[in-house]
Amino acid sequence: MDGEAGSADLELIAHGPHGRNKPETRLWLRMLSTTKLITNEIRRRLRTEFGATLPQFDLMAQLYRESDGLRLGELSKRTMVTNGNVTGLVERLEADGLVQRVTPDGDRRVTVARLTPEGTKLFVAMAAAHEGWLRDIMADVAPATIASLWSEIGAVKTSASNHLSSSAFDQ
Repeated sequence: MDGEAGSADLELIAHGPHGRNKPETRLWLRMLSTTKLITNEIRRRLRTEFGATLPQFDLMAQLYRESDGLRLGELSKRTMVTNGNVTGLVERLEADGLVQRVTPDGDRRVTVARLTPEGTKLFVAMAAAHEGWLRDIMADVAPATIASLWSEIGAVKTSASNHLSSSAFDQ
């Protein structure tokens, strides 16, 4: 199954081995199945090596980029996670000593989350591992192919962005 180690390949499930659908559908399914394959492996490795979830990693990545921290609403937008789920993630990371919540200028209506020094140290280790995992996962792909795909998938992304309904931006 295209090297998926037993997991179902969305391309074959949806269309069989002969790819009866149009090229745009086949491309979309290939991108989707590849993303799912890599994401599942990253999730597994984060859980195994760091006891962390992918949403925790994503949230910590956003906070790492912003040394002054981020409002929870902004974290929700950047991670594409609901406000309630962001609050739960922050509470869990805070309980683990990795994130702290503060109310700037004593305004209780505003809550900002930021990484603690321990959270920063852990995130740096997780980010280095993450980078290595992606290098490992893509070890059989030539650097020129990666560069070409980066550009070509950029064209697909641009086309998709150009044809989204206005409500798609709100999600």
